[in-house]
Amino acid sequence: MSDFPAARLHVVSGKGGTGKTTVAAALALALAAGGRKVLLMEVEGRQGLAQLFDSPPLPYEERKVAVAPGGGDVYALAVDAEQALLDYLHMFYKLSPNGLPARTLRKIGAIDFATTIAPGIRDVLLTGKVKEVTTRAGSRGGRYYDAVVVDAAPTGRMPRFLNITHEVGNLAKVGPLKAQSDGVMAVFKSPQTVVHLVTLLEEMPVQETVEAIEELTALGLPVGGVVVNMVRAPFLSHEDVAAVAAGTAARRLSAGLKTAGVDPALAPVLLQEASEHAARVALEERGHDALAHLQRPTYELPLLPDAVDLGGLYQLAAALKAQGMA
Repeated sequence: MSDFPAARLHVVSGKGGTGKTTVAAALALALAAGGRKVLLMEVEGRQGLAQLFDSPPLPYEERKVAVAPGGGDVYALAVDAEQALLDYLHMFYKLSPNGLPARTLRKIGAIDFATTIAPGIRDVLLTGKVKEVTTRAGSRGGRYYDAVVVDAAPTGRMPRFLNITHEVGNLAKVGPLKAQSDGVMAVFKSPQTVVHLVTLLEEMPVQETVEAIEELTALGLPVGGVVVNMVRAPFLSHEDVAAVAAGTAARRLSAGLKTAGVDPALAPVLLQEASEHAARVALEERGHDALAHLQRPTYELPLLPDAVDLGGLYQLAAALKAQGMA
C-alpha cells in the first residue's frame, strides 16, 4: 500500500548532486508496477532522463521508455519552454503549432524574448504543461495517465517554480494567462499532488531539505516524503565507532593486528581511516536526527557500486516500492 494513495502528481526536487533525476525515474518505475501507465517529465532541459534510460534525446512528445514489473508502462517527456508557449497559444488563441505564425515565432526567438521581458513566464508555461498531462482525460473515462512524476527544479528554485501565482500577478491580473495559472495552482495545492525532496546524509543537502520543506509548507504546497539517496552501510560496528571517537581503539587495533599476523606498523594508517569513517558516521547520524524532526515519511536508497543504468533503476524502484513510497 502506497503512503500517498490519493497522489497522482509526484514532484521530485533536491539539491544539485543528490540524484533527484535518478530518484524521479525510479519512482516512475515503482508507480507503474502492476500495469499502470505513468508519465515521467523533465523540465530543466538537461536530457538527464534520456541518459538514464539509454535513449536518444527526448523530443517534445510523450515516448515510451520502459516497461515496469507487472506490465506497467513508463513514458517520458522533456518539456521545452518554446513548445509549451506554442501549446499555450494553440489552446487559448487557436494558433496552429505548425502554421506560419508559429514558425515565425520560432524564427524570431519569441520564447527568449518573452522570458527576457517577463522571467516568470517560463515557469508558468512549464507548469501549465504539467497540469495539462495530469488532468488529461482518458478515452474511456478517468485520467490518461495513472500518475505523473516530474523531475523538477532544484530545491533553491522549487518554491518559485511551483508558486506561479506570484509570478503571474506581476504579468496579468485577468485573461487566459491568469486563468491558466489559477488552474495550475488548484492542481498543485490539491490532495492529488505531493512534493518529494531528495537528499544525502551531508550537512548542506540536509539543511536545504529542511529549509525547502519549511518554505513549501508556508506556501501551502503539499510536501510528501524525503528520499535519502546513496546511503552507505557502515564498515564498523557502533561499538568500534565509539571506541575510535573516544580514542581507545589504538590498543585494540594493535592487538588485533598481532593476533592476525599483520605488521602492527600498519596501525596508524588504519586508525586514520577508521577515524575518518567514524566522523562520516557521526555526520550521517546528525543528518538522520535532523530529518527525523521533519516528521515526514523517509525512504532510503543504497549507493550503487557503479554508475546508475537501467538495471540499477529497477533495483532502486523495487526499494521504493518495498518501503511504501509507491
